[in-house]
Amino acid sequence: MLNIAVIGAGRIGHVHARTIAGHPKASLALVCDPVGDAAEQLAAPYGARAAKDAEEAFADPKVDAVIVGSPTPLHIPHLVAAAKAGKAVLCEKPIALDMADVEAAQTDLDAISTPVMFGFNRRFDPSFAAVRAAVQEGRIGALEQLTIISRDPAAPPVEYIKVSGGIFRDMTIHDFDTARFFLGDIVELHAVGQNLDPAIKETGDFDAAVVTLKAASGAVATIINNRHCASGYDQRLEASGRNGALFAENIRGTTVRLSNAEVTDAQEPYLDFFLERYADAYRLELSAFIEAVEAGTTPPTGIADAVEALRLAEAATTSARTGEVIRLAS
Repeated sequence: MLNIAVIGAGRIGHVHARTIAGHPKASLALVCDPVGDAAEQLAAPYGARAAKDAEEAFADPKVDAVIVGSPTPLHIPHLVAAAKAGKAVLCEKPIALDMADVEAAQTDLDAISTPVMFGFNRRFDPSFAAVRAAVQEGRIGALEQLTIISRDPAAPPVEYIKVSGGIFRDMTIHDFDTARFFLGDIVELHAVGQNLDPAIKETGDFDAAVVTLKAASGAVATIINNRHCASGYDQRLEASGRNGALFAENIRGTTVRLSNAEVTDAQEPYLDFFLERYADAYRLELSAFIEAVEAGTTPPTGIADAVEALRLAEAATTSARTGEVIRLAS
């Protein structure tokens, strides 16, 4: 049984607490959050301890591992502190808001010897993982084109967007990792940002974007993002190769279809919240983390993956603002 502390009692902290509580090999030991009674509110239903200071998680000998869900500027300080205390770490994305912060902490990051995994849960989605496995098995021949569609039901509050680091760091970063998961090294990127929501435009951010990525292999990925989608949480993936194509479609509450005098094959809306859509992915992500900790092996998504995803996010931000094609070292 892995005793886990969660740092951050916001939305993602609730996701991780629920996932830990439902896992047979994990126990929620502690929740840390400095804001009001947020830690107590999250910890109480699971019988966990609560604290305001994250240092309590690092100092507690009963805590085996830490999930870092604090604000992004604290990700590196918290994961480094946890690792120095001998704790395994599962850290939420992105690793930082700026590559300069990563470079400033490179010595500490290089010195980490405990398992550190990053929360790129899309890799663990059963449908996406099955598509990737089929690609690896050569079921469609050499992969030529990858299309990733990710649209949220509605944008987060403007106050959150102001501190999020922008759409490419906050939202597209999952898709950047998915593209790398399928294609490997990315050598070229071009992004087009859209301002469809005046309130988000005022923050200096985009609320929709299309990004094209060229891999060293010559394969190309297209990422389509939007902060709003009338039909729900739109999460699809298509992999096309010389010998065929693979499709991962949206998930609905049931498979029921309605046909009558007004509609044909009408289905329920897409699942409307990321926790519902990716519940299995979060569970499998935690399982992979626990297995790596127990076996002493390298977790499947590490610091290098987080750094490369952030590098792509920065390149996309530059490209969307300048119109330039960004060439990246392979």
